[in-house]
Parts: sequence; C-alpha cells; structure tokens
Amino acid sequence: MLKGFKDFLLRGNVVDLAVAVVVGSAFTAVVTAFTEAFLEPLIKLFSGGGTIGGAFVVDGVTFNWSSFVNSVITFIITAAVVYFLVVLPLKTIQERRQRGEESGPAEPTEVELLKEIRDLLQAERVDPSSNGRHSSGGAKAAGTE
Repeated sequence: MLKGFKDFLLRGNVVDLAVAVVVGSAFTAVVTAFTEAFLEPLIKLFSGGGTIGGAFVVDGVTFNWSSFVNSVITFIITAAVVYFLVVLPLKTIQERRQRGEESGPAEPTEVELLKEIRDLLQAERVDPSSNGRHSSGGAKAAGTE
C-alpha cells in the first residue's frame, strides 16, 4: 500500500501539479495586488472619486461595486495568462503531433525491443524459487508459483 502511494508521489505529475498550484497562487496574488493598487483606485476616480467613489449607499448600507469589478478584472487577467501561456501552446503541440508534424516520445528501436525480449526470456528461464535451477517448461502457467 505504501509502495503504491510512493510511486504515485514520485511519478512526476504530482510534483508538476504542486509546482503549478504554487506558481498559480503566487501569480494570482501579484495580479490581485496590481488590480487593488492601480485599477480599483482608477475605477473609484472615474466613478466620482471621494470617499464613496466606486460605491453607492442605500439605506445606510454601502455597496462597493468597484471591488466586484476589480475581482472580475483579476479573474480575466489570470484566465487570459493561463490560456495564452499554458493551454494554447499545449493545444498547438498536441495538434502538431496528431498531424505528424512534431514527433512524440521516441519509440524504441527494433534492436532495443529484441534485447528486451531476450532479457525477459532469460529471466523467465531461471526460476527464482528454485535457487537458480532452470525450469523445464519455459513460461510458467498463469496463477502458479
């Protein structure tokens, strides 16, 4: 059970995902700081300025609509960067591979495959439970030890 968990963690995809989450969180914090420091004050300035710029008051309750607009702008900037820097390039690479313009992972050569088959056959001939003696049947039957 622990071996499977260890294999899962060390597979590489989990590490890549963890890095992506950390970088994404940091980038979102940068975009949020930018929109709060620059864009929200501009929204408040263009909507009348003063203490209630970017907000309106109804029955003593203040509705700060500039914060909502700021959050929407933060989302759009973050989504655009993720799309143009991650999704679009990966989609382009995938389409090229499907058309055959860009090679995928290298396939093993015939010699490498034959060496692998040879090694598997040699390993199969030596029965580990018989302390190095050769088994007479070649391949073991499924489900037998």
